[in-house]
Amino acid sequence: MTAQIIDGFLMLLHPVTFLYLIGGFLLGLLFGAIPGLTATLAIALLLPFTFSMDVADALVMVAGIYMAGLYAGSITGITLNIPGAPSGAITTVDGHALMKRGEGAQALGMSAFASAIGGLTGVIILIALAKPVSSLALLFQTPDKFSLVLLAIVTVTIVSQGSLLKSTTAMALGLMIATVGIDPMLPEGRFDFDSYNLIEGVNLLPAVIGLFAVCELIAQAGMPARLSQAQAVADLPAPRRRDFLPSRARIREVGLFAMLRSSVLGVLIGMLPGGGASMASFIAYAEAKRSAQKPDEFGKGSYEGLSASEAANNGVCGGAIIPLLTMGIPGDAVTAIIFGVLLLHGLVPGPTLLSDNFMVVSPMFAALFVSSILIFVSVLLFGPLYLRLSRINRGVLYAFIGMISMVGVYASTFSIFQMWVALAIGVLAMLLRVCGYPVVPALMGIILGPYFEEFLRRSLIVSKGDPSIFVTSPISLALLLLTLGFIWMLRIGPARKAASTR
Repeated sequence: MTAQIIDGFLMLLHPVTFLYLIGGFLLGLLFGAIPGLTATLAIALLLPFTFSMDVADALVMVAGIYMAGLYAGSITGITLNIPGAPSGAITTVDGHALMKRGEGAQALGMSAFASAIGGLTGVIILIALAKPVSSLALLFQTPDKFSLVLLAIVTVTIVSQGSLLKSTTAMALGLMIATVGIDPMLPEGRFDFDSYNLIEGVNLLPAVIGLFAVCELIAQAGMPARLSQAQAVADLPAPRRRDFLPSRARIREVGLFAMLRSSVLGVLIGMLPGGGASMASFIAYAEAKRSAQKPDEFGKGSYEGLSASEAANNGVCGGAIIPLLTMGIPGDAVTAIIFGVLLLHGLVPGPTLLSDNFMVVSPMFAALFVSSILIFVSVLLFGPLYLRLSRINRGVLYAFIGMISMVGVYASTFSIFQMWVALAIGVLAMLLRVCGYPVVPALMGIILGPYFEEFLRRSLIVSKGDPSIFVTSPISLALLLLTLGFIWMLRIGPARKAASTR
């Protein structure tokens, strides 16, 4: 395995592959830093263009976008108090407070340093655990796979922000959309309303474009083309590049151990399907405040709080990829789209992926490692320019994104109908957002729905309709108990505790 990882780094030295990494990293910085754009949207737009790429180049570029996008969400959060992505929301609290104190350059530098630590920690744990977890996953039988998918569906639903009823409804909508088209066990269509256009079902790319790109375009349509001049930072003196370099005293004040602890928390939460960078940054921030010597400074300009949230959200990157590659379960919205990239190139994420095609995905591991280092390099190179990103005219930007989205859907499906499907799903996603329903469970339902149905029906066929097959298998029983444990820890337990304190 060590030799294969080294080969992955050597493949990254190929000029074309390395240029894809740099291009993806810069794209991730751009999309992550501009409010309203995210790494998820960037990878969704890139998805149709991966058809013509070599699979290693596609995975390297996606890895660069992922790592850079998670970090870049804090850039406008620190400078303008407008997080570029949800993962940068908690960083904004202390980051912008530091900006108002005139320490914006140091805040951006410390944010990049902590993100690099988190990213490197996540990749190292990914490399260490990927093979063992994959070997363990080979022991899974069909009932075990059903219980694993059920665990993912339940976990994604209960960890989503907001009402449990709303997240369950969003997941149910995704599962319903996944049932449209050819029956996976019988050669006949269903829920297609006798339309030959729907017989193939809803493709993954139109669903992703609709849920994220089209939905975001509709949401941003009512926003002003430019941010108000009151929010602009043009009046601030231009900082020097060395101002973005964190001082040794500042690093000692925060503590490398504290950043590593937050990074590991991010990795663990990233491994939980549906956890995501937002949850990781919040939990790491809360833990850092609990153990801090000066908790009163949190929320008023604390470098400890800023570093904790940033180390955790980039640690998620390596953690979220572990269940994707080893079990075929996306850890968050970005890895759900990476799931699509793998499928488009004929690679099925799951227990056999690393054993049969480790050389194909090893460049992605190397790209994640290098991208973590590039995070810190980028703030030294582009720090003075970050303040100008928020002044881009949104009207031109979103018109371009809308065009690319629809062209991408057509290029991948050669179907005008699928373009309409993407628009319809985008309108549906916007309605969900307006009513407070989360979108990620819907996407996970669309992706996991076919597997959920297939493993359930195959298991019942093997057992001749006896549902006890799911509890007679030790692995399946353990996963079902784990599912109940998550429901108790994340929903029932906190609800009872809140009720008892009233």
